[in-house]
Amino acid sequence: MPAAALKPLPTQSTAKRAVLLDLPYEPVEKRPLPPGRPRDWYVTHNRRLKAMRLAIALLDSGVYVPNQARDDTIRSAAQLIGVHPPSDTTCHMVRALMRYAR
Repeated sequence: MPAAALKPLPTQSTAKRAVLLDLPYEPVEKRPLPPGRPRDWYVTHNRRLKAMRLAIALLDSGVYVPNQARDDTIRSAAQLIGVHPPSDTTCHMVRALMRYAR
C-alpha cells in the first residue's frame, strides 16, 4: 500500500480551513415496539431511551460528571429538549449512565 494511502484525513486541528460540524441531531424514524411483551418491559424500555436522551443532552451542555447532574439540572435539560420531566427513578438512571460510560 502506498504511503500516501496511510496519511490520516485532516481533522479540526490539522485542516487548512475549519471543518464544519454536523447538523443538529435528528432522531431516527420511530418504529412500533414489538407486541406481546409484558407492560413492565415497555415502561422500562421507554425509561431507558429517555434516560439516554437526557444523558446525551447533559453531555452536550457540558455536564460530564454524575454528581453535577442533580435532579433539577436533569429536569431543566428535559424541558430544553422537549420531553416530559423525568421521575426520580429516571434521574437516577441518567446519573448511572453517565457514571458507567466513563
